[in-house]
Amino acid sequence: MPTDIIGTRIYRQGKEEFDTELGPVVVNFLLADEINRAPAKVQSALLEVMQERSVSIGGKTFPLPNPFLVMATQNPIEHEGVYPLPEAQRDRFLFKINVGYPSAEEEREIIYRMGVTPPQPKQILNTGDLVRLQGIAANNFVHHALVDYVVRVVFATRAPEQLGMNDVKSWIAFGASPRASLGIIAAARSLALVRGRDYVIPQDVIEVIPDVLRHRLVLTYDALADEITPEIIINRVLQTVALPQVNAVPQQGHSVPPVMQAAAAASGR
Repeated sequence: MPTDIIGTRIYRQGKEEFDTELGPVVVNFLLADEINRAPAKVQSALLEVMQERSVSIGGKTFPLPNPFLVMATQNPIEHEGVYPLPEAQRDRFLFKINVGYPSAEEEREIIYRMGVTPPQPKQILNTGDLVRLQGIAANNFVHHALVDYVVRVVFATRAPEQLGMNDVKSWIAFGASPRASLGIIAAARSLALVRGRDYVIPQDVIEVIPDVLRHRLVLTYDALADEITPEIIINRVLQTVALPQVNAVPQQGHSVPPVMQAAAAASGR
């Protein structure tokens, strides 16, 4: 039930009043393992959580802690006892990352690591560090030509025929929403920060586009019957929409903050 996730009001007979019990979503990091096993009614409970970052119980709104992140997993080969995620909910996820089988070398390393005492994770950042890094990333410079490029790419998923991709039009029932444009810019800014820059270059944008778009495209039955994947459509769009050549440089007065230096400064280390 949705109340199992967001919380509910419980009547305390001794006090003769209702108390609010917040659910497990009120955390910094929410992991929804095999999220597609939850029915639509339960999935809908996450819509406010993921967009507004708050929960509403008994006419009151409770903000979620900052930072807040939802990560979900799905097994693509499961077909029984699973439910498709609503389009509105899929649109609220920034990325969809396909995780395939490990390589032979990676699998060998997994065996070696798990054959002894499993490694224990070490804390690198605290919540304050992460919030500060988010603020730094949000201020990274994006050239207006790259913003225009992102808009053209997203628009191409809605009206591909205007760019001469008539075959692609028959594959897409619904294109990406404006959240996709916002997500591409935000992700590119974060990637630039990870790479030690306070400005975005075209390569940053290109690298994040597939992960931001693949779960936002609703394909037609014809596309599914012909085994057309979102990756095929995204590649066609990227090949068609010209990438601008911009001379992106840091803004005046901005230093280039490597991630670990920024984190260390945030915590005073």
